[in-house]
Amino acid sequence: MIKKAEKEKRGLSLSLIFTLLVAAIVLLTSIITILVFTQIYRKGVERNAVTSSEQSVVQVQNMVESYTRDMEEVLGTIRTSFQLQGTNPGEFIQDLVEIREDVVAVTTYNEEGELMECWSSGETMKPNCYQNLSDVKVPDDGRMHISKPHVATLFKQYYPWVVTISQIIQDADDQKIKVAMDIRFSNIANYVDDVGIGAHGYCYIEDTDGNIVYHPQQQLIYSGLKKENARGEDGVEYGEEAIYTTRTLSESKWRIVGVCYVDEMVTNKVEDMVLLLILILIIVLIGTLFVGSLISNIFAKPVKKLTQAMRSFEKNAENYTYQQVGGTEEIVELSRSFEHMVVRIQKLMEKVRREEITLRKTELKALQAQINPHFLYNTLDAIAWLCEDGRSQDAEDMVTSLAKLFRISISKGHELITIEKEIQHAESYLRIQKFRYKNQFTYHFDVDEECLGYLCNKITLQPIIENAIYHGINRMVDEGEILIEVHQDQDDIILAVEDNGVGMTEEQCQEIMKKERGDRTGIGIKNVNDRIKIYFGEEYGLSITSELDEGTRVTIRMPKVTERESDGK
Repeated sequence: MIKKAEKEKRGLSLSLIFTLLVAAIVLLTSIITILVFTQIYRKGVERNAVTSSEQSVVQVQNMVESYTRDMEEVLGTIRTSFQLQGTNPGEFIQDLVEIREDVVAVTTYNEEGELMECWSSGETMKPNCYQNLSDVKVPDDGRMHISKPHVATLFKQYYPWVVTISQIIQDADDQKIKVAMDIRFSNIANYVDDVGIGAHGYCYIEDTDGNIVYHPQQQLIYSGLKKENARGEDGVEYGEEAIYTTRTLSESKWRIVGVCYVDEMVTNKVEDMVLLLILILIIVLIGTLFVGSLISNIFAKPVKKLTQAMRSFEKNAENYTYQQVGGTEEIVELSRSFEHMVVRIQKLMEKVRREEITLRKTELKALQAQINPHFLYNTLDAIAWLCEDGRSQDAEDMVTSLAKLFRISISKGHELITIEKEIQHAESYLRIQKFRYKNQFTYHFDVDEECLGYLCNKITLQPIIENAIYHGINRMVDEGEILIEVHQDQDDIILAVEDNGVGMTEEQCQEIMKKERGDRTGIGIKNVNDRIKIYFGEEYGLSITSELDEGTRVTIRMPKVTERESDGK
């Protein structure tokens, strides 16, 4: 009895309450999210369906309007041929009919409506035509009129499906005649058939009175198995089963109607998405109940203590003293690892503090070394001289190159930049120097474009080019040449600077690799070599080959490093 009373006093456990609470919150949140998402998703799908329907309708509209404009131009040339004195319009029209495969026939009628002449591509006219369907009555308003599709009935055993484009004109004798041109309608029909909206949606053509001009399912329409209600004004109309998009052609009484089925484009997609979300919700709830219960019973209390210890360490990492947390074997092991981490982080913080001071001094020296004051002063003097001489374009080019040079040199404090920017930096430097030295040398780049995205130490090429100009080409009588190459060598990138200057001995090559920065050597070749080795390893760096009176070649080897790999360092 006593044990039973104790059980009744305990009530629900905290872990169960926590698990049920989390499950209830997840369930409620998920239901609200599904409802909101479903509405947003449905509206988005409807907008996409309407957009797809409008695009298809506009596509058909543009094609038909383009085709009618083309026919209007053809009819305009026929009208012009009748209005010119001393010309034979019949020859021109006959040539036109034979050249244009889409023109079946051209006929003319007098004011009494009698057929005057007919031109076709070799077809034989009937001696007596019971009903000429191409003879459509049109008003004398100077405009082009397009008939409904019909069968041409003027020829023997030849009954193409056409539309008739008619217009009343005045010939050279000021006589009014009607010109009718029969155009094959199959071109327009085939294009309309090819345009679909979804799997079963389609476009069709009707006139402004609601009569079907052409429908991809023409047989179903004529047999009464399918019916299309006449559309109203242009725009989008939502029906129970379909979405209708209507646009009227600008040059005729036709309009294009696009039919997009709601079930296919909207409802089915929304239902599939809701089912998927419900399935995900069930999986999430099951996982929540299981994981919540497990975590609450086994890890909740020890993890909470460990979390509090981490927060305390976060607030005061330097002076924090850690006391181990008990619990399961995993928690104890985690507690020990955290203790080791605290000790190591505190040591690293002290190490970083000391290295930060050294690094700041090094960065300051590097920034100072990146700017050669003599180069800057001479360049600014040259710009000032150009301005005084009225050569503003040359001065602008030098200022642009100088700005680009220093912008890439700074590179937001990054040590590594892309080879593409390093090439731009070198090219800006060469443009300035070439102008200052009055075209005493030429330069060329031979760069493998696949290498441009890899990274290299900034200001790698400029000190070497600077050395080639000052110590190689500047001492020459003839014109100097500088070649900059960038190519791949398996997993490495090779950059090379070659000149045809006075060259150096082997001792001089070894000496220049030991020489520190001077007033005329930029940030120094040795500096470049040291930075590459420090950043990438001893197997990378510079090598120099040279012959007296032949020239010098400086080769730089560094690994292929991408921005992602650099960020991971």
